[in-house]
Amino acid sequence: MFKSLKSLSLGVVAAALMAGVAHADVTVYTAGPQSLIDKMSEGFTKETGIKVNVFQATTGKVMARIEAEASNPVVDVLISASWDTATDFEKRGWLVKYSSPNAAKVPDFLKSDYAVAQGISALGIAWNTKSGTPKPTEWADLTKAEYKDMVNIPDPAQSGSSFELTAALAGQDEFKLFKDLQANGAIIAGANAEALNPVLQGAKAAVFGAVDYITLAAKKKGESIDVIFPASGTVIAPRPAMILNWSKNQDEAKKFIDYMLSDAGQKLVAAQMLMPARTDIPADRPLIGDLKLLKFDNAAVYGKRKETLGEITKIFGGK
Repeated sequence: MFKSLKSLSLGVVAAALMAGVAHADVTVYTAGPQSLIDKMSEGFTKETGIKVNVFQATTGKVMARIEAEASNPVVDVLISASWDTATDFEKRGWLVKYSSPNAAKVPDFLKSDYAVAQGISALGIAWNTKSGTPKPTEWADLTKAEYKDMVNIPDPAQSGSSFELTAALAGQDEFKLFKDLQANGAIIAGANAEALNPVLQGAKAAVFGAVDYITLAAKKKGESIDVIFPASGTVIAPRPAMILNWSKNQDEAKKFIDYMLSDAGQKLVAAQMLMPARTDIPADRPLIGDLKLLKFDNAAVYGKRKETLGEITKIFGGK
């Protein structure tokens, strides 16, 4: 009898442990597209049985939430829209060192000991092809009279990628391009989607510095929209994924990174019209080698972030 009870007790304990493993959660905060994290989470859960808790928002709102939860952090994996987040968090000692075996075909400049790109976006001009305006080919084209009051600019204070483009271009001519844009009626119009929607609807003609994957996805759906990458150069925005060192679910977090970089995960990235981080995954869109990239000192740019944003606020008017 005792032996039977002992066996039963061990069985109950084992079942409880197995149930605990089966229902382990991982919490992911992401500044990426909602549809991408939804599909990534679904595929990951189906493969591993691990549930994914998601918070998706702009870079600014994601960072604000992490700051607000500082006394009781819950995020395990963070996917940012700017590599500077990974650099900053690594310096603070907030990240777990992890190199996924699936990162072997991710170029070195898209990974570190503490972070790896989920995918990459580039910035361009999103142009409504039925707007009645001439097709722009350069950033400065949007300062011409044909685009008077017809241009939106994503807020560089809310979008990490928009900030990097703003800083790179402003460094070339001491903000003259942005002063000319403002004089031509261009406005700062919220985060990336908020800047693009009026262009899709025909109320505006173009977005200066649009995140390309949103525009490319809309074009694929048949919208009257195109994305132009100026020959003078643009910036790319690798979207780093990282594991926070306060995570209580680091094994699950590592499995999530592995899935994100798997064939299935990277195909989901490509389907979203982002560039996959892995070079062996095809994508129906321009890749890094197809673009001319602006050269700038990332550390110097972010070191002057407050000053750059202050100048943009001064030019376009603050809230």
